[in-house]
Amino acid sequence: MSATDSTSRTTTSTSFVTGSNTLSVTITPSAAANKIFIVAGVTNNTSASQNFYTVFRDSTDLGAASNKGLGVAGGAPDVAGIPSTLGISFLDSPNSTSAITYQIRFRTVDATRAANLNDDNTKGSITCLEIKG
Repeated sequence: MSATDSTSRTTTSTSFVTGSNTLSVTITPSAAANKIFIVAGVTNNTSASQNFYTVFRDSTDLGAASNKGLGVAGGAPDVAGIPSTLGISFLDSPNSTSAITYQIRFRTVDATRAANLNDDNTKGSITCLEIKG
């Protein structure tokens, strides 16, 4: 299962927000022991000192232990306008046979500087693969 989105989006939220309703995948594992391998890629513009990106399984942040998500992009706060690409890969063990939605979310570390997703309308993507447990 795969999804893409090429609309540039920004946020000044310091809590994770939905990046895009179309940048999500719903998958139903065929067995509870199976795992889901998630691969995602987005572009970022470093207008904030740090931007954090993560993947949510339904309402659960898969990078919740640190509140810094699964990936960080950014540079010095005075060096704005430098685009970068961020790749995320994560092996999830949802222990479920119900439909699960995986979605990219993002936030800024500094509410005065916007975090960016799909900078300049580049294409972001998320792909989920079921792996037999």
